[in-house]
Order: sequence, then C-alpha cells, then structure tokens
Amino acid sequence: MSGSKNSPNTKGSKNRLLGLALAGTGAAHFAVPAAFEPLSAKVFPQDTRQWIYRNGATELALGLALTSPRTRRLGTLGLAAYGAWLASRALGNR
Repeated sequence: MSGSKNSPNTKGSKNRLLGLALAGTGAAHFAVPAAFEPLSAKVFPQDTRQWIYRNGATELALGLALTSPRTRRLGTLGLAAYGAWLASRALGNR
C-alpha cells in the first residue's frame, strides 16, 4: 500500500518539496532582490528593498518549517497568516 497516491510517504514528500520550494524562493530574495522589485514595489511602495528582505526571511523560515513533520502544523498556520497578510497589503495598495 506504500505506493498508493495518498500514502503518508507521498504526502510527506510533497510537503517537503513545497517547503523546500518556498525556502528556495525566500533565499532568492537575498540572492537576487532586484528580481522581486517590480511586484514588491506595488505592494510595498516604501522601503521596498527592506520589505523584499523581510519577506525573504519569512518565506525561508516558513518553508523550512514545512519540511519537518514536527514543525509542519505551525508552518502551515504561519503560511496561511502570511498569505492573508500579503493579500491585505496588496488590496490596500491598489
């Protein structure tokens, strides 16, 4: 049964990959911050570069939290809160 689509190993692997992708995106905020400026400037018109770094740190931390079963629940809650906060910023700066 370990090969079934919904087996715990498959779900854990997907969660780990999602976490690593988010952490990688967070790290990219530091490696190539200019790549995030066009979108970030719309949502964070003041101190854009500082917000790029803050968001990168947040995404890196949340992504790493999603990779481990021990911290996944907290990471999921944090990601939901972060997504809601980003959406509210985007709507508020339209």
